[in-house]
Amino acid sequence: MTTQPNKTLETFPNPSPGRDYEIAFDCPEFTCLCPKTGQPDFATIKIRYTPDELCVELKSLKLYLWSFRDEGAFHEAVTNSILDDLVAATSPRKMEVIGDFWVRGGITTVVTATHKA
Repeated sequence: MTTQPNKTLETFPNPSPGRDYEIAFDCPEFTCLCPKTGQPDFATIKIRYTPDELCVELKSLKLYLWSFRDEGAFHEAVTNSILDDLVAATSPRKMEVIGDFWVRGGITTVVTATHKA
């Protein structure tokens, strides 16, 4: 597996597909670029999901999130894009992605995107 940022999300078989359980990831070092100014935006990305047949592999998730560092995106767009890509890769029973963005111009932004199968 590469150690360069990329958009590939790898998966592995859920070891307990007959049971509902939650997997939670907190990614406190997320960065992307403001599409208006090009300045960095910092956030904690929180991912909560109930897997079905597949789980996301952590190193690929790290490299996937890292791939946003040089991309300009509004907070709403990047949070929904992360949800869309994770749902496409894993087809979870349910998933929530929360983008908790640091203060910019005196305003913090929290975007919550949800998927239910």
